[in-house]
Amino acid sequence: MAKMQRKPLSTRKPPVPSEDSAEVDDWASQVMPGLQPIVASLDRQIRDAIPGLQFAVKWKKAYYGLPDQGWIIEMVAYDVSVNMVFFGGADFDSPPPLGDTDRSRYIKIRSLEEAETAEVSAWIEASAKVPGWE
Repeated sequence: MAKMQRKPLSTRKPPVPSEDSAEVDDWASQVMPGLQPIVASLDRQIRDAIPGLQFAVKWKKAYYGLPDQGWIIEMVAYDVSVNMVFFGGADFDSPPPLGDTDRSRYIKIRSLEEAETAEVSAWIEASAKVPGWE
């Protein structure tokens, strides 16, 4: 049986940006209760580190972007972890460890302690400095 190829990100239409974070706030309130503190911490870190953010929710994922960089961070909550995708992560000085052959890299966060490391903060800050997904 042939292995199915994942469609490139470019074939998917990006979310429509908004400067209002209400949709992301609503999404965060609906994730698994055990993951809500992790999502809240990551959301706060992103908002504190990156001025001028735009927000969206599509495909049950939260998106953070900048008008001149496109979508830079995607956050999705699963049953036991929160995944953060950095769309330009391959271009970071020290890229996140997980990812495939394109420019995006991601991390899986399973605890509040993992969410609040200096490394995660550095990746969030770096995401605002490289082009994302447009």
